Parts: sequence; structure tokens; C-alpha cells
Amino acid sequence: MNLDGTSILVTGGTGSFGKQFIKTILRNHSVRRIIVFSRDELKQFEMSMDPDFQSNKIRYFIGDVRDGSRLMHAMEDVDYVIHAAALKQVPAAEYNPFEAIKTNVLGAQNVIEAAIARGVKKVVALSTDKAAAPINLYGATKLCSDKLFVAANNFRGRHDIKFSVVRYGNVMGSRGSVIPFFLEKRKSGVLPITDERMTRFNITLEEGVSLVMLALEKSWGGEIFVPKIPSYRILDVAEAISPGSSRNVVGIRPGEKLHEEMITETDGLNTVEFDGYYVIIPSTPIWNVDEFKKEFGGELREYGFSYASNTNSEWLSVKELRELIREHIDSGFSPA
Repeated sequence: MNLDGTSILVTGGTGSFGKQFIKTILRNHSVRRIIVFSRDELKQFEMSMDPDFQSNKIRYFIGDVRDGSRLMHAMEDVDYVIHAAALKQVPAAEYNPFEAIKTNVLGAQNVIEAAIARGVKKVVALSTDKAAAPINLYGATKLCSDKLFVAANNFRGRHDIKFSVVRYGNVMGSRGSVIPFFLEKRKSGVLPITDERMTRFNITLEEGVSLVMLALEKSWGGEIFVPKIPSYRILDVAEAISPGSSRNVVGIRPGEKLHEEMITETDGLNTVEFDGYYVIIPSTPIWNVDEFKKEFGGELREYGFSYASNTNSEWLSVKELRELIREHIDSGFSPA
């Protein structure tokens, strides 16, 4: 998709995804400006000092998605919005539930209302596999957010704007994720394992950015884009990082699943398969599904289809995990 001459706002722009997305845009497109919208002044300062972000096209806005009036101001003359801001830590959301609701749910509605009022062309919101059949509050808030963005296409009125969602699994190397945690813990010689049966989806930051670009290019409004990505077993991650370490089974944390889903059986009824990704189409008809399938070459999945980390057909081996760690996290990594 050609974004030359456009203005893009990224909520949560100082996070892992936001920085990778902005870096990719600056490298490949001649945009008019990119607005980094986030609430942490220190992270914005550090980002502005980073050589990767030395560009006169970047604008930094201090703001919180909880503040609708600030979003209205920030979205003036913006063409595209990428909504990546969220409270993401499962235990923190369990302990502070309404704080997660204020950011992830009320904040999502603020983004929607500001985007409609300001004449934005497209909004892509980031979701998570935890939003599919959620059992923790974080997942529940993101499911709520997904529903808000999908439904926003129903009340946009005369405004020419499209809202869509991208949903994916654990981002390799992101803050608080298992691989950096294990890399730190291997110094002690003991790796804490929540449950030996646990599996997860895996995606790199670059793949996450590519999915968002796909949604920007192809969305008709109301879709949830789900990438076809590999799974890994937690024991394979432990073996890849520190084969000589002891394993200490500590039990599943509150609100944690053994396996993650990205498409439930119920959502499978409305899922169209494409090369490299799936699309969950809106259950309330917004546009002609047959025309959508015809334009992009997709096929509606059969009854009973679901997409979960433990039943996935693609798995990362110990060797592949090590290669990915070297490529995306630590170029000097070696198992110890």
C-alpha cells in the first residue's frame, strides 16, 4: 500500500510494535508525518534520541487514550490511525480490573469517536489471541475492544471510514514475554515452567507490522485479520535457551490458559481463509461476502473450524527457536 503523502497516528507509539511500525514506515514510505501518541514522556524522549527515529516527519504527542478531547486534537488532519495502546499485563489487569477497562475499552471507544469526527480514512486496532474465548480480564477487555471496532462500521454514517482489527499471538522478544524472561533466568540455572503442556503462537514484530499493512490495504471494514503463524511448546523454548538448566514447575498463573486460540469454533463459522492469513468477517452483514471472497481469492471455512496453538499444523523446532532468538532478540545468543 502506498502511504506517500499521508499522515498517520499511532497510539502507544513508543511500545515495541509502535517503534517497529514507525521504523518500517519511515524506511519504505514518504509520509507527510507520523504522530506518536503515548502517555510516557521519558519513552518519547528516549525514542526521539534514537538514531532510527531522527526524522522531521515525527511528531510526539503526550496523551492518554482515556482522554477523548486530547485524541480529537491529535487526530486533526490524520489519514490513518493504528491503535496499539493498551494495558497488556494479565496479572496487573486481574488486580486492577477497572483500570484495564478504562484504557482498553473506554479508550477504544474514544479512538473510534475521534477518528469519525476527524474524518480519518482507516483505523486498524491491534488485538490478541487472549481475546478469543477469554478467561482473564485482559482478554475480555480486548474482546470488548474488538467488538467496538467491528461495530463502529455500523454507525459511521456518511463518513467514509473503515475500522478493522488484527489479532495475533505472542510477539517474540516483547517486554514481559517468555523468551526474555528465560534468557534472564538461565543465569540462575533454573527455569520456572508454568505447565509442561503449555503451547503458544509465535509472531515476530516484523510479521505483526506486515499484518497491519495488509489490513490497511485490504480491509473493507469490520474484519478481524488473523495470521497463519507457528506455535511452540514451552519445553522447547526452555531447551532452546538453556538445555542444561533445571526445570521448576510453578503452576499456571491466574487468568492464564494452557493453550491459546485465535479463532474459536463459533468464529469459524464466519472465517474466510486466504494464503497466509484468515479473516473473521463481521457477523452483522456490512458488505457482500461473496464479492469479498472473489476479490481476494478466499474460501469460507467449513463448520467446526477453529485455530488454536495446540492443534496448529506448524510448529517451531528447538533449532528454529534458537535461530529466531539470534535474529530478533540477541545476535550473540548461544544456548547455555
